[in-house]
Amino acid sequence: MSRKLDLRTGRPVWSAYRAPAVPTDSLTRDVKTDVLVVGMGISGAMIAEALTADGHSVICIDRRGPLKGSTPATTALVQFEIDQPLSTLSKMIGKGPAEQAWRRSRLAVSNLAARIAELGINCGPSRTQSLYLAGTMLGPSELRDEADARRQAGIAATYLTPAPLAETFGIERDGAILSHGNIALDPRKLTAGLLLKALERKARFYAPVEATTIEDSADEVVVATRDGQTITVRHVVLATGYELVDVVPAAAHQIISTWAMATRSQSRKIWSQAAFIWEASDPYLYMRATADGRVICGGEDEDFVDETRRDRLIADKSARISEKLGRLFPHLDVRPEFAWTGSFGTTTTGLPYIGAIPRHPRIHAVMGYGGNGITFSQIASEIVSASINGLEDTDARLFAFNR
Repeated sequence: MSRKLDLRTGRPVWSAYRAPAVPTDSLTRDVKTDVLVVGMGISGAMIAEALTADGHSVICIDRRGPLKGSTPATTALVQFEIDQPLSTLSKMIGKGPAEQAWRRSRLAVSNLAARIAELGINCGPSRTQSLYLAGTMLGPSELRDEADARRQAGIAATYLTPAPLAETFGIERDGAILSHGNIALDPRKLTAGLLLKALERKARFYAPVEATTIEDSADEVVVATRDGQTITVRHVVLATGYELVDVVPAAAHQIISTWAMATRSQSRKIWSQAAFIWEASDPYLYMRATADGRVICGGEDEDFVDETRRDRLIADKSARISEKLGRLFPHLDVRPEFAWTGSFGTTTTGLPYIGAIPRHPRIHAVMGYGGNGITFSQIASEIVSASINGLEDTDARLFAFNR
């Protein structure tokens, strides 16, 4: 049913922090329910929590198990800034839709923060400033234009010239955009917390279970598993991340390889207010701090999907990322304590594909591509749950497969 990927290799930093266990059962017989969620990473967890909150009966399956796919490989910079700058996206899809996509992304981060607080999920969330540094793709004048475009869309943005950037953050660059309201968190703890909330509401979790075929009709969907069971439901949500399912249209996307590293905990002050930092460059560098003073830094993306080649590059790429981090912050101990790599999806516009699959109204897919995976998962949980409830999200068309 899908192309199987070795989604990550190495030792992600999140392995240093204990996440709650999520219990699963073995699937030994045919079952029926309202909604089947395929995938128990961050997207599947958000969908399951949202649907159970609406009173739906939900089953989740995963061919590995909870939290064992791409989720532990994320660096979890939960931000509203989409991979494509607003000024660039406006030229691609039009000013109005681009502004609305950015506003919806901004709203999703706020909604996620509220959701975490309301559910009392212990994932260490903290609201965080972000710095978007001038680089090879956008220089100072283009960054000024980008800040203006954001303000016109109602999204606060402050352009920093080199002097205040150096004075406040200790960074020597030609300019930067300062924004507010993003979230740093532990993605494994968030995913586990959401799944456990769904479990409290009588969701059923089966793993390892691999779906092999999906047959849909006007009234129901029947999913067959590799071990011979069937799951009969009213709706299926495919939250399989970067492992594409055959029924999902081959949208304008590609799978690439990315690398990341994390330092040891450092007692010295990291940088002012531990802001998220990333560059308007290709390949770009991005970084954040953890609550206990580690620096997580990633980038060096390359356009290939060969897992063996990708894995061989971990040492070289982490050394390169470490060197770039050291140039930006010479006072840091930039030696990697953790280093990992993963497969990662991108689209031309940087926007995800979310919603019912064309000609298959009972099969919904969540393809949260780009660097905003967790933010897009929140948007997906809102759009998909509205659709299953017979409602229409006003922004659904921005992310639809047939957009």
